[in-house]
Amino acid sequence: MQAIFLVDNGSLRPEATLNLRRVAALLSERSGHSVQAASLLHSNKVPAEALGGEPAVTLGPAVEKAALAGAEDIIVLPFFFGPSRALTDYLPERMAAAQARFPGLRVRVAMPLVDELGEVDTGLAQLLADNVREQLMPETQPSVVLVDHGSPIPEVAAIRQRLTGQLSMLLADEVRCVTSASMERREGDAYRFNEPLLETLLANPALPEGEVILAMLFLSPGRHAGEGGDIATINAAAMQERPTLKIVSTRLVGEHDGIVEILQSRLATVLEGQCLLEC
Repeated sequence: MQAIFLVDNGSLRPEATLNLRRVAALLSERSGHSVQAASLLHSNKVPAEALGGEPAVTLGPAVEKAALAGAEDIIVLPFFFGPSRALTDYLPERMAAAQARFPGLRVRVAMPLVDELGEVDTGLAQLLADNVREQLMPETQPSVVLVDHGSPIPEVAAIRQRLTGQLSMLLADEVRCVTSASMERREGDAYRFNEPLLETLLANPALPEGEVILAMLFLSPGRHAGEGGDIATINAAAMQERPTLKIVSTRLVGEHDGIVEILQSRLATVLEGQCLLEC
């Protein structure tokens, strides 16, 4: 018996769990496999009434429940852009605890949404381009800023730069320029690869006046990218300081239904025997 989980990091905002459930339901429908939504952390603290009466679950208890029901093969589909420490460190530790209770339990983790070691794939950049085009106004040439949260891991931060290049090629003459920024970074020179910060870039006179579209490299709404979140606060402050800027944000890339096609390909790949790791 097999159990498949679509897994994000987790959030205290109900919108994140609701989006994860939406994507898991679409993936179940399109793949023909039952896919359950689960988070690594946090979401189980969200009141059930904020989630339509259905409590959120975290992966550890969900896997143990599946094992009790007879599952011997667990597949984890990461709702992550790259190999964050949540996937490479915390997840194996948590699955080891489940396997200690259920010896012989097999756990396979699919590749994240962007495989830096795989073949060149513009699928995610295509979704970002779609989202930008939704915000384009006739006869305008906006600046586009691809913005993510920022990561302490160079390999994850490199994904932002890879996607920036792809997005620039896809949008070509439709926009003035495409650049990138992080919402935040850790202190110290070791983390300078997350520069520039979004607030710094928006304040820089080198960024042309006029229309600016933020291409949101976030998967689900939360305290950073959700309504009234950190990105919205940064945008409002920038427009107050530079009234000649008009900043709009795209919907999140994880809200584009095309994300399901990427996840479906990850599922197919792990079913064929290729995965990020096997516990």
